[in-house]
Amino acid sequence: MHYQLIALDMDGTLLTDDHEILPRTAQALQELAGRGVEIVFCTGRTPTNSIPYMKQLGLHEEGHVIVHNGAATVHTGTGKIVHQFPLDVAGLDSYMSYCRSHDLHFDVNTAYSIYVDSLENMQAAAQAMYAQFQSFDMKPLLLPHWSELSEPVLKMSVFAEPDKLEQAYADWNVWTPTFNIQRSGEFFIDLMHQQASKGAALQAFAEQKGIAPQHIMAIGNYYNDLSMIRYAGLGIAVDNSPIDVKAAADEVTLSNNEDGVYHMLKKYCDVRV
Repeated sequence: MHYQLIALDMDGTLLTDDHEILPRTAQALQELAGRGVEIVFCTGRTPTNSIPYMKQLGLHEEGHVIVHNGAATVHTGTGKIVHQFPLDVAGLDSYMSYCRSHDLHFDVNTAYSIYVDSLENMQAAAQAMYAQFQSFDMKPLLLPHWSELSEPVLKMSVFAEPDKLEQAYADWNVWTPTFNIQRSGEFFIDLMHQQASKGAALQAFAEQKGIAPQHIMAIGNYYNDLSMIRYAGLGIAVDNSPIDVKAAADEVTLSNNEDGVYHMLKKYCDVRV
């Protein structure tokens, strides 16, 4: 099968635990891009901390990233938003109240900005999380009233210990469905537009490019990757994925720290690296 589009989750899949792209993987992606294959990162990250990795590979001038877990697709050369799923922000108020009363940290995301409830009384764990992004010049801003936001809100992200998240996820799933609520990482829950997902964004992008699902390979590692793994003609999970993510995949490769992405590119795309 000739794969025309490679869709890659970033954290836990393409990137090692040290947030790096391993050399063989980088060379393989550059080789495939040189053959005309579309390389698309599909990530929960923002454009600001995902596009630099496309630049690192030299693929940014005409590349694309699907960010905020599918809530937006961005052209990496211009930074232009190609497609996005805006939220009804009024519906977030009850979830924000729940977070405040249960001591759950949350942030609200537009395509390029992150807003938090308080800059002074932020939990230490949350401060440490945002500190990881300082090299990308990303700093959270104080959340204003909804009427003062000039850009559409795309995602509310909740950050807490897994047991607290599990309780919140259980509680919210008996509420009247308003958002697509996803476990996007061990310490994260994301609330997005009901139609927003990595799979939906990947499908829209592929259809725009005229690429059929059977010509798409998608590799991921967590529950927020399931939609794109199922949509792609070849859906792959890395070995560090939860067991039910592995069960949904067509194949399981090595972990993110063991060049798992590279081994699939070598096996199915005949890269020479």
